[in-house]
Amino acid sequence: MRSIVINGIFVTVNQDNEIITDGSMIFEDDVITFIGESPEDLSKFDQVIDARGNIVMPGLINTHGHGAMSLLRGYGDDLPLQEWLEKKMWPIEGRFTKEHVKWGTLLAILEMLKTGTTTYSDFYIHMDVVADVIEGVGIRANLSRGIIGIGASSEEKQLKLSEAENFAKNWNNKADGRITTMMSPHALYTCSPNFISKIVESATMIQVPIQIHLSETAFEVEQNLKQYGVTPVKHLQQLGVFEHPTLIAHAVHVTEEEIEIIKNYQVNVSHNPGSNLKLGSGIAPIPKMLDQGIYVSLGTDSAASNNNLDLFEEMRLAALIHKGYGQDPLAIPADIAIKMATIYGAHSLFIGHYTGSLEVGKKADFIIVDVNQPHFHPMYNPITHLVYSAAGKDVVDVFVNGKQLVKKGQVQTIDEERVIYEVKRLANEWA
Repeated sequence: MRSIVINGIFVTVNQDNEIITDGSMIFEDDVITFIGESPEDLSKFDQVIDARGNIVMPGLINTHGHGAMSLLRGYGDDLPLQEWLEKKMWPIEGRFTKEHVKWGTLLAILEMLKTGTTTYSDFYIHMDVVADVIEGVGIRANLSRGIIGIGASSEEKQLKLSEAENFAKNWNNKADGRITTMMSPHALYTCSPNFISKIVESATMIQVPIQIHLSETAFEVEQNLKQYGVTPVKHLQQLGVFEHPTLIAHAVHVTEEEIEIIKNYQVNVSHNPGSNLKLGSGIAPIPKMLDQGIYVSLGTDSAASNNNLDLFEEMRLAALIHKGYGQDPLAIPADIAIKMATIYGAHSLFIGHYTGSLEVGKKADFIIVDVNQPHFHPMYNPITHLVYSAAGKDVVDVFVNGKQLVKKGQVQTIDEERVIYEVKRLANEWA
């Protein structure tokens, strides 16, 4: 099927952040084959999509989250991380069944698709259920069975490890290639060094990357120093984790020496500014990481700690908080912030060779943003408007793998009314 998008302002997020005004983009089935000036004869195409002067850009990429935790949005707000986890999240999550995970995941995907996210990373339990949802809905996803070792017997830990291994093997590159997988120990404070070493062995055997929460709070760093005599980044280095392709989530409390380690091992970072601010975890030294050439992407974390999954908001936060904190208006300029939300996200999930920008040969993962609204005018620079003025609610159309998943703001592959009904029903269990 040959499709063409016409009359668009194309923000490509290619190497030069090229903008094509009043251009067109052709994609055949799921691959972009042309981007530039509009051809005269439109009769050659099976589908003509009129962007009507709106912005066409790569879909946003959310590199860290826990989809089913959308069921806990607003449950346990205004608490520090450890108290929030131990007294609010973990007791309720211990009651989660496959049904909870199914409807919580659908709720998260609904929100993400409607706000322009075309790829996301999900790190949780009952992941076969999540993968089934992904396969049916059509979004692109990086999935892993999160592994917590604390308080578990040897048999329980082995069971979790086996589940994670089987999931990573069985679902990698499935759903027309839209699903990729990782191995994901939760954190150093929930997995012993020996257990993490076993997880690394599994990742090496299966040949998938690793994702882990790291240095999210000062307490976590202090605890690791007290227990093991080394900071979390150095600890993972000693355990051989960084010999493997790795994505670390948060990296709020890292030193310049640790940033050097992250750079040397080509470790990728998921920056979660909204969640870090809300939990009072701190502000990560992201400009220093970017200066070192580290791929820093954006994540929302869960809707329980954020409390929304709008990656436009994360992009704006990332651009603004570092300017204010560092008293430097150039700390993270708009042209870098938009890359963090797109192509850097793709590289962070190790899929930058086929998504994350609008370029010939890449997958047709793109969104259309309605700029025919007051807050987009006058438009001197589409990129700065996308970072500083836009919001997820401005997204009108979403395509993944060349298939339209959102049309005029409505998700085509999910029954939104049913999802909200089921979520309300399940939330009544602990409301």
